[in-house]
Amino acid sequence: MDAYDTGSNARRGPDEPSGSAEAAGGAGAGAVDPRPDADDPRPEAAGTGSGAVGSPGTLDPPAAGARPRTGVAALSPRYQIGAALALAVVAVAACAHIALTFLHVAPANTVTKKHGAVIDEWIYPEFEQNWKLFAPNPLQQNISVQVRAEVSTADGGIRTTGWYDLSAEDGRAIDGNPLPSHTQQNELRRAWDFFVATHDSDHRPVGLRGALSETYLRRIAVLRLERNDAAGPGEVVERVQFRSRTTNVPPPEWSGEQVSDRPVHRVVPWWTVPAGETEGGAA
Repeated sequence: MDAYDTGSNARRGPDEPSGSAEAAGGAGAGAVDPRPDADDPRPEAAGTGSGAVGSPGTLDPPAAGARPRTGVAALSPRYQIGAALALAVVAVAACAHIALTFLHVAPANTVTKKHGAVIDEWIYPEFEQNWKLFAPNPLQQNISVQVRAEVSTADGGIRTTGWYDLSAEDGRAIDGNPLPSHTQQNELRRAWDFFVATHDSDHRPVGLRGALSETYLRRIAVLRLERNDAAGPGEVVERVQFRSRTTNVPPPEWSGEQVSDRPVHRVVPWWTVPAGETEGGAA
């Protein structure tokens, strides 16, 4: 049989697609060429593809549904504007606080000399900074703060208590305690430092902060005296008096430094205790 026969039983060449002879020969005028490279406007004609990624015959999956909005984007425009304004106010306040704190702890400069009062009003008393821990010359003294009281007795008399060593009480509470409270460590010490820094050598307050330091220290005294049962049943604490006992820490033997080992006392005048403080107002 001739290789060019077009019959149904004719042999096919190696390059001819399988199928009937009529399809191979394009018998009809409207016949569609089954070859992969034939022009066809349909997407399927671009290639049957086996489903491999990137193959011309692979169809894109349907688009996933839009994800719901969350956070600020889920709010209505009105509330979005409100949230943006709130964030802006918080950011401005935070920046202003950081700037004022920096000026407070920074060395004296033109800004602090001109606006020192404004800086102090913002910092004190809530945001006060104390850098003694990082000072190149640490404290070399032991300061013991003590208090005593005048108590009116039930029969109308007045008696004076002995001295209560408040610093020693805090020391005993801290000794052996792996997690001492901030109150035990710093309340009395910081209150006394506050008092000394705002009073002159004659114990007179300097400015409004001096009066504030007296009030703070007096309330601590009332609470501590109540804890120690300084006033018995029917008795009232009328006045309190503070004193400090300062001793130098002995220097190491190799330093050759000589310091006095004699204690120095500072006695503060009597302060009258308002009635509200003795009735629990100090809390």
